[in-house]
Amino acid sequence: MQEANVIRDRLVKEFAENYMEKLFYFCLKKTGSNAEAEDLTQDIALTIITALNKGTIPTNFAAWTWRIARNRFSVWAIEKHKRNEFVAGSDICDYDLEDDSINVLDEMIYSEQLSLLRRELAFIKSDYRYIVVAYYIENKSIRDIALSLSLSISAVQQRLHRARKILKEGMYMAREFGKRSYNPEQVTFVMSGRCGKNGQPWSVIKHLLCKNIFLETYENPQSAEELSLELGIALPYMEDELEFLTREQLLRKDGNKYQTDFPIISKEEQRKEFETNKRIQGPLAEKICELIDLYIKEDCSKVNYNYIGYEAAKWALIVRTFDWLMLNRERIDSNEEYKNTYPSRPDDGAWILTGLETIDWENPMFVGLNGYLSYDMNEIKIDIDFGQFKFFYENIQAKTPEHLTYMEAYTLWLVCAGRIEECDKAYIEALIGYGYLKREDTKILPNILIFNRNAEEPNNDALKAKLTSLCDEIYGLLSQAPGIGRGFVVEQALKNGWIKYDNDTVKTIGAYICI
Repeated sequence: MQEANVIRDRLVKEFAENYMEKLFYFCLKKTGSNAEAEDLTQDIALTIITALNKGTIPTNFAAWTWRIARNRFSVWAIEKHKRNEFVAGSDICDYDLEDDSINVLDEMIYSEQLSLLRRELAFIKSDYRYIVVAYYIENKSIRDIALSLSLSISAVQQRLHRARKILKEGMYMAREFGKRSYNPEQVTFVMSGRCGKNGQPWSVIKHLLCKNIFLETYENPQSAEELSLELGIALPYMEDELEFLTREQLLRKDGNKYQTDFPIISKEEQRKEFETNKRIQGPLAEKICELIDLYIKEDCSKVNYNYIGYEAAKWALIVRTFDWLMLNRERIDSNEEYKNTYPSRPDDGAWILTGLETIDWENPMFVGLNGYLSYDMNEIKIDIDFGQFKFFYENIQAKTPEHLTYMEAYTLWLVCAGRIEECDKAYIEALIGYGYLKREDTKILPNILIFNRNAEEPNNDALKAKLTSLCDEIYGLLSQAPGIGRGFVVEQALKNGWIKYDNDTVKTIGAYICI
C-alpha cells in the first residue's frame, strides 16, 4: 500500500510539472478560446488526479494521460455540437498528438501564447498569482488552498475565477512599458548623519532599480502594479523591492501607493543655485584656506597631521572646515555639531538623504562623505567619529572602501587612541589593506588625519580675533549662497594650488577620525 502511494505521488508530481501547460495548449488549439481551454484543462486534470487517487497505476503514463485528454475533449465537442456551436468535421479522434509534423505557424502560435501566459503570471497580483500556481501547477485542491490562506472556499473560487479572467485579458493586451524600463534616468545623492550598521543608505541607493523607483514615485504616488509596468519589472520582484525600501525608510506607503520619502532637487532648482554658487566660489575658497593656514600655524594640538603630512591633510581639513562653517553660520557653540539631530533609522542609523536629478551641464566635482558616527544616546557623547570624504577627481573615490563596518571603525579608533593591544589582528590587516593603517618596522601606525577633542584650543587673543574676523567674512558669503556644496570649494582650492594631487599622494586623503 505504501509503495502504491509513493508511485501515485510521483505521478501526480510528474503530471503537475510536465503536462499542465501542454494540456492547456492542446485544449487552446482545439477550442480556440482561452476561457474554454482553461475549463477543459481543469476538467481533464480533475479526471486524471481522481483516477490516480483511486489507485490507477498506468503502465504508460504519457499515453494514458493523452487518451484521457482526447476522451474528455470528445465529450466537450459533442456537447458543444448539440448547442450548434461546434464546427462540423472537427473530430478530436482525428487529432494525433504524437504527430511531429506540426507546421511552423502552429509552433509560432504555441511559443507566443506560452510567452504571453508567463508574462501575465509575472504581472498578476500576488494574491491571485499564488492561487493560480497552487491550483494549476502544484495541483492543490480549493479546500487546501483555502486552509493555507485562511480564506473561505468560496473566496478562493472567486479569486481563481477572477485570476483566470485577468490572465485571459492580459494575454490579449499590448503591454506598454514605461520609458524608464528601457531608458533609466540617474540621480545622485547627498547624505548627512550616521550610516546604519549595514552601510545604509549608501548600500541600498547605489542600485539603479532603486534610483528609478525613487524618481518615478517622487511626488507621484504609485501602486506596485503601476511601478511594475512602468519599470518593466515582474510584480513579485517589485513587491519585494518596495517592501524592502519602505522598511529602510526610503519610501513611505499610503494605502496601496508608494512615494519617495526624501527630497529630490530638480535640474531647474540646481541651475539657479549653480549660478549663485559660481559667483562666490573664488572668494569663499580663498577665505577658508586662509582660515585653515592661520589656525594650523599656531601648532594647534587639536589637529594631528604628522602621520600623513600637512599637504595630504589639507584635503580633509578643507572639507571638514567647510562643513563646520555651514553648521555654525549662526555662531552656535562648536560642540553643537556633534549632537545627533538626525532622525533614527534602521540598524542604528541616523541620517537625512537628498537626491539630485542628473544635470546636463558641468558641475564642480562631487565630494561625498562616508563614515561611522555613533553616540551614547543618553549623554549625547561621541564614541566613534570616523569620516572618509569621497573626491570624484582622478578616480580618488575608488581607492577607499564605500564604508567601514562598526568593528573596523572601532579598531581604527583604538589604534589612533594608542590602544592597539585591544585590537583584533584580522581587523588591523583589513585596515592596512584599505590604507587607513600602515606598517613602519614593527609598528602599526595611523595613516589618516586625527582630531583630538580633549586638546586645548590655542590661548592667543590676537589669533582668536583674526579667526573670528575671517569667520564673519565667510558667513557673509555663505548667506548669499546657502546651498553651496563642498565641490565648489575643493575645485577652487585645486585651481589656486592650495591643494595638490599626484601619484605620491597618500590614497587615504580625505580620511579623518576624532579621538
